[in-house]
Parts: sequence; structure tokens; C-alpha cells
Amino acid sequence: MTTLDSVVVGAGQAGLGISYFLQQDKREHVVFERGRIGESWVSQRWDSFQLNTINSMNVLPGLPYSGPEPDGFWRSVDLVNYFQSYVERFQLPVQTGVEVVSVEQDEDEQVFIIKTSTDGQSNGSVLSRSIVIASGVQSTPKYPATHALLPPNITQLHSSGYRNPGALPAGAVVVVGSGQSGCQIAEDLLSAGRTVYICTSKVGRVFRRYRGRDILEWWIDMGWLDVTYSSLEDKSISRIPQPQVSGLGRHGHTVSLQSLARQKAVILGHLLNVEGSTLLLGDEAAENVRFADSFSQRQKDNIDAYLRQAGITPPPLEDDPADLYDPQAACVSPLRRLDMREARVGTVIWASGFEGDFGWIHLPVFDPNGNPIHQRGISPLKGVYFLGFPWLNSRKSGIIYGIKEDAGYIAGAISRQLERVDHRAGKLPGTALKNGMRK
Repeated sequence: MTTLDSVVVGAGQAGLGISYFLQQDKREHVVFERGRIGESWVSQRWDSFQLNTINSMNVLPGLPYSGPEPDGFWRSVDLVNYFQSYVERFQLPVQTGVEVVSVEQDEDEQVFIIKTSTDGQSNGSVLSRSIVIASGVQSTPKYPATHALLPPNITQLHSSGYRNPGALPAGAVVVVGSGQSGCQIAEDLLSAGRTVYICTSKVGRVFRRYRGRDILEWWIDMGWLDVTYSSLEDKSISRIPQPQVSGLGRHGHTVSLQSLARQKAVILGHLLNVEGSTLLLGDEAAENVRFADSFSQRQKDNIDAYLRQAGITPPPLEDDPADLYDPQAACVSPLRRLDMREARVGTVIWASGFEGDFGWIHLPVFDPNGNPIHQRGISPLKGVYFLGFPWLNSRKSGIIYGIKEDAGYIAGAISRQLERVDHRAGKLPGTALKNGMRK
């Protein structure tokens, strides 16, 4: 049986990025993807979705953006088409429709045994000297315990299963969660004339554009995206949700709880519990509005401070009605109980995030809570690497823009690992082993 240099699990941006570098290093490897290339971008997004990062940032190593709208926002299909052209251009060894069902070490702890299947039928095993877990931490929808308490006549779906307003039953919709997905889905429903209730949480907000530029362009210049996890004095910052914003439209747009209220959304507190057909709600919605406002103001202050320090004359301000602050939280509803029968609610959408699925990895690389143990993507078990996780190294690790740096670093670590083995065995890099012997 041939022993590969590396096996990569997942053909999203992380898996394709590391495959590019392994290909450059002439390392014998394969990328297994259980679905299609960029599967999560295909199956976990709604019809009107557009990326929240500008086009010039949504690129992988070796293939920069060349279109007419570098400060525009791709739809999911555009990104997936880019991924597919990337695989074709660099002839990356991607195998789609192949699920990795288990990973373990052999008895000598020299190679990894990767078992795969297609359509539920076993494909046997592949041996590899290293493995890159690039399947992400957003593979499985996450629900709060209250979701099991809803009456059976209410249609429930996770944000990843939402497609468009017309696919939902008639009636009002409750969106649980006010992060990026929750706010964007609420806007989509409101644009179709639906009555929408939003159960909010503590999430920051950013303006889409400020002083003539996208917020992400400012963050790049300011080095904000380069802040590393190791440099954070308060590590809890790494667990803050992505701020409210939307990429819908030519230049995207700001989205806020108060702008949603102006579109007739009902802004509620946190969903605490369910009693029969009644939702019990918290009283912190006003605090959530003010928190988002203050987050936006801090970002503006940071940009203005950067301009002063750099000696740059600030470009003029522009009007942004969605970013108008609401210090009195007048947009918030006083409701603490919502009777779904009286409100004619037909659907609850859980914009409650995702979690990783690592049950197929039978290796000692997790802490007692099931979280991967790693330093900048390198696990304590030689030959196991993680890639594509938020804050893997820096703030940009969680977006496509950060893949080049993270994948390059991991590829270098893999090459150093394999070169040490090759040197001890007197082997040349870039060719596969057969039955433990160089072909």
C-alpha cells in the first residue's frame, strides 16, 4: 500500500490553500471532500447571500482577484466557481464525494490510517505520514436547549437550512440570534413583507463603509486583522461573534437592530425559555443595542486615530442611516412574553451558530472539552495539523484572507517534519513510499 506524504480533509478554502503549498513542495498528497468543492458555501447559505468580505480578499495563494469589482461582494456561486477554477489551474489532487470516517495511528505510530467511504460504502484505507484537518469548526449546526421545547406545529430550521422567504410556511417568523446570519436573514424576510421577531444577543456592529472605504480595507491598513492570539491579554476577545454587517449590494451595507426596527422588525431580548406556545424573553435588548452602537463608535475612533498618527487628512464622512445610534434604545420592544399563536408565528429560525464534528478523529489531540489542542495549528502529536480555524494564529485566520499565511506556515511545518524523516531514511522528498520503502 502506498504511503502518502499528507492527507488533507476538506476542500474549502483551508484545504485548497494547503494543497497548493504541498503541490509546490512536490509532496504526494490527496484532498478528501465528503461533498463538493467549497461544500459549506453551497449548502449552508441562503439564496440572496453575498460574502461579507470584499472580493480582493476572497482569494487563495497563487491566484489573485482579477475582476472589475475588487471592493464588491461575491455571491456563493462566484466563490465556488473561483475554487473550482483554482483546483483546475493548479491541478490539485481533490477527490469529492469521499468522506473520511476515521483517522488513527498504526501500531508503530509511524503513519496514519485514514478510512474513507463513498455513499456509505467503504473505500478501504489510505496511509499517510501526516494529516491536515481542514474541515473547519462550523460543520454541525448548533441549537440551544430551548429548541426542543417548541410545539410541534412550529416549523424549525437552522440558519444553514434557510433558503428564501417563499420556502417557509405562512405566518410570522422568529429569528433567534442577532449575529451576521440572523440580521441578514431577518432583512431577507422583511424585504418579502414577512413579520419578523428577532431574539437578540450581545453582538457588535460595524459600518460597511467609512470615509469612502470599506471597513475591511481600513482594518488591513491598520494591521487590525494581523493581531495574533498570543498577543491578546484578554483571550475572551477571540470568542466574540463576528460583528453585524452585510455584503448585499454593490458595496454591501450596514445592518443594525435599529435599522431592522425601521423595517418593522420587532426587537426582543434573549430567548430564555418556552412555555407551551409562549416564548419567555429577557430584558437586555436595550443593552444589546447600546453595545452594538459603542462597538461601531470604537471602530470609527480607531480609524480616526490611525489617520492622525499617519498624518493623513481624513476623507469626508458620508451619511449612513443604518449606523445612526439609538442611545435610548427606542427601537426595542417591551415584550417579555410572545404568544406564538396570537402572533401567528409559523417558523422559528435558529441563527445559533455551528460547532465542529471531530468524532471521526481517534487521536490524542483534544482537550477534555473536545477542543483541538494546537499551537498555531500544530498539534502535540507529530504529523497532525489543524487549519482554517478562527484565531488559529491571528484575527484574520477565520476568513479566506488569512488562509495564505496560515497554510504557508503549516505547509512549512509539514515539510520540516517529512524532511527529518526522509533524511534519517536517506530518502528524497516528493515521492511516495510503497510498503514503507521508497519506490
